[in-house]
Order: sequence, then structure tokens, then C-alpha cells
Amino acid sequence: MRWFLVVAVLVLSAACGAPPGGPGEASRPAPGGYEVLGTLPHDTGAFTQGLELVDGVLYEGTGLEGRSSVRRIDPGTGEVVRRVDLPGPLFGEGITVVDDRLWQLTWRDGVAIERDRDTLEEVRRVTYEGEGWGLCRDGDRLVMGDGTDELVFRDPGTFAETGAVRVSRDGRPVTGLNELECAGGQVWANVWQTDEVVRIDPADGRVVATYDLAGLRPAGVPATDVLNGIAAVPGTDEFLLTGKNWPTIFRVRFTGG
Repeated sequence: MRWFLVVAVLVLSAACGAPPGGPGEASRPAPGGYEVLGTLPHDTGAFTQGLELVDGVLYEGTGLEGRSSVRRIDPGTGEVVRRVDLPGPLFGEGITVVDDRLWQLTWRDGVAIERDRDTLEEVRRVTYEGEGWGLCRDGDRLVMGDGTDELVFRDPGTFAETGAVRVSRDGRPVTGLNELECAGGQVWANVWQTDEVVRIDPADGRVVATYDLAGLRPAGVPATDVLNGIAAVPGTDEFLLTGKNWPTIFRVRFTGG
């Protein structure tokens, strides 16, 4: 029941929230293979690294040393309901929910933090080699990126590596894979320092679709505050998208591809 209420709020927001293109316009075609269905406010102090919507709660991980956090957000209003900050030296990265736990990566600190999903308090830490960028759950495994063209598969309980795949488009490596979202047996990824989202087949690493979201950038947002943050809306073909320090979260549907 809680989820149906959240969906209802999102639909109402789409109808009344004045998405780009004019007040009262519920959706609009947009360049790059997507349409905007609605908007939510977003904390402009959030250097977004990870975004995930589970059971009617929007979880967000943010970065930068001394400013990193993990948050529970009301997806109907954009209000931050709970926030837990990381210790100063740590640089937060991608997040994903696994049952009653939440995993949060760090950039160059070599540790993943397992948290209680409700309180967001730290339960334990595990170590890994290399950098941590994006993270998502694909069924009985986790998918993790390190900023290269490689996606690493990990056990969701132990965080041990279980395999890997290289990502390519038209036979060429795709690097800079940043925030990840697993949905419908595919991996969706922001491509660092671009306006692109790619859809990847994790079986062979092949990019099966590319979406140009340059038109999504809010007015006045500098180029350094890149598109980053993608969360599937369960039970739909829709996604929530935002960027680092953006004032808006967009609810979109990808078209084509």
C-alpha cells in the first residue's frame, strides 16, 4: 500500500509540478530519446554519487571529503528525512540496497561500508582493490564500476568478487562508467563528464542503447556539476535522474533504443 501511495504522489507531481516545457504539461517528447514526466526538488548541496528507490524510499549517496553522506529522501516531496555523514577523510560514492542493508562505496579509500537500511548507521566495512564509483544490485549479485570500462560482479553478502565484464560500444571500450542502476536485466550507467546514459547488457558488456540527456541540465548549473544519479521506479519503465548539486530530480521515461 505504501508503494501505491508513493506512485500516486509521483503521478500527481507529474500533472501539477510544472515539468520543463510548460505548466500543466504531463509529459513531453525531448531530444535524446527520453521524455520528462515530472520533477522533484533536490538539495543543491548534494554532490550526488548514488541514487536508488526501494519500497517507497529514495536513497542517495553523496561525495567529497568532509561533505559525504548517505540519505533517506521522501520521493513525493524531495525532503531529506534522515542523513548520516561519513567520517571526514572518506569520499562517498555509489550505493545500493540489499534486503535490510545498504552498501556504500568510497572513491579511493578502498572500503565499502555496509549500513542498516533503516537507520543508515554503519554495520561493518570490507576492503576492495582499486577505486569505487558506481554500484547496483542485479538479482543475486552486485555490479560495481571503478571508472574504467570494467564492471565487476560481487557477492551481495560478502562483497567478494565473482566475475567481471568489459563494456564496449561498436567494438570500442566505454570508460568513465559512473553511477549505475540495475533494472530489467540491464545495467544503466552515467558516463562521467558527458550527458550520456548508456544501457549495457551485462552478459557480454555490449552497450545496446545510448541516450543524450544534454537538454535535461537545469538553467544556471555549471558544466562541472555533471549529470549523475539514476534510480529505476519499481513496477514502471520510468527513472529518476539528477546531477551533482542540481536543484531538480527529473522523472523520465526513455524512448527508443
